Amino acid sequence: MVARSALVAIKVLHTLIWVVLSAVIFYLLYAVITDRIDRWFWWGLGLVGLEIATLVLFRMSCPLTVVARRYSDSQRANFDIYLPEWLARHNKTIYSVIMGVVLVGLVWRLVG
Repeated sequence: MVARSALVAIKVLHTLIWVVLSAVIFYLLYAVITDRIDRWFWWGLGLVGLEIATLVLFRMSCPLTVVARRYSDSQRANFDIYLPEWLARHNKTIYSVIMGVVLVGLVWRLVG
């Protein structure tokens, strides 16, 4: 029962962090499209940079996933987060593409 409660707590926390980071990433995309490169953009970019550094440090796995593995042997992509499995499976790819667009847009805005 303790393992189940711990896994639910991890899933809730992981999902909340995902929602916040998703909002930040979509704000960055909005800011680049509308040419609103302001201090909030740079804060958001720094936050995403910290997330990327964390993923690299944990070999492209979220630290919460590492902790959740202690409480589950599931091989499903969404065992540690409340997302549809297809989204959990392709999350890094989707957000990498969006961040690529953000970075190209940022360069275009700063140079152009």
